[in-house]
Amino acid sequence: MDIKFFIGPMSKNVVDSIINFQNKYSKKIALIPSRRQIDFKGGYSNNWTTESLSKYAKKIVIMRDHGGPGQGSKEDNGYESLEYDCNYFDFIHIDPWKKFPSFNEGSKWTLEMIEFCLSKNPKIKFEIGTEEAIRRFEPEELELLIGYLKSNLSKEAFLQIKYLVIQSGTSLSSNQNTGNFDLERLKKMINVAKRNKLSSKEHNGDYISEDLIKLKMSYGLDAINIAPEFGLIETQTYLDHIKCEKYLFQRYWELCYQSKKWVKWVKNDFNPFEEKENLIKVCGHYILSNQDFVNDIKNEFPGIDLLIQKNIEKKLVSLHSV
Repeated sequence: MDIKFFIGPMSKNVVDSIINFQNKYSKKIALIPSRRQIDFKGGYSNNWTTESLSKYAKKIVIMRDHGGPGQGSKEDNGYESLEYDCNYFDFIHIDPWKKFPSFNEGSKWTLEMIEFCLSKNPKIKFEIGTEEAIRRFEPEELELLIGYLKSNLSKEAFLQIKYLVIQSGTSLSSNQNTGNFDLERLKKMINVAKRNKLSSKEHNGDYISEDLIKLKMSYGLDAINIAPEFGLIETQTYLDHIKCEKYLFQRYWELCYQSKKWVKWVKNDFNPFEEKENLIKVCGHYILSNQDFVNDIKNEFPGIDLLIQKNIEKKLVSLHSV
């Protein structure tokens, strides 16, 4: 495929920006909704369901990100969510590795989830593997995973696997990419993908320089995921408007703090009362559809959506210059 950038639908403004960008520049971008963002019963991103997002962004390629057990807002085996994904999305990232990190168990779950999805929709396509923050893979393990799937799927079924997640040192914490880039690891993993006629894709491409993205792609990386960074663009636009409005700033912080969505992204020594702006930057996009946020903050700035979308477009244009 000719899609280089897979973007998290952090908000309606992000999705609208991608739709407009694709129409304006004729460059394809895909959406990668996580189960917490958008699932069959809804999520924090514009309260969309799997079905309603697919109908809203009907001309955009959509890949379920981290489809599988333990990835939703409630503990489950992921199969009910997968069934909806098969009906409405184009790709599914098959990811049992958070709950089943052992190689044998995770491989077995990967196979069974693929078989289930193909029984629901023989045309659905897949991504396999996962990011380093969930489970570190060695190149040899990726080769073994691919071999296991080749041996246990029909030729036609295996050909529905299109993407392999590769790992070259990316990890997110508090609006920073804290990973350590490993060029040799990148090259080895890309070679695994190429040998098996799969496209290579890396997760957690946020907050790294476009020069580094360009370097990775010069060595053969086919695509990269970027998500929280686009949420921060929207959050920062609001912060720029309210930095002199103490009440609005405090209200934004309160809503973020009460949501507890920031907890997973910060270090143990993070102090939410002393680092209020950082907390908002980490968490701000989670509450954009919260009615209290709309009533108390967004409604104070008519027309802010156009500015947010302009800022998002700048980032998309910059990425596509890579």
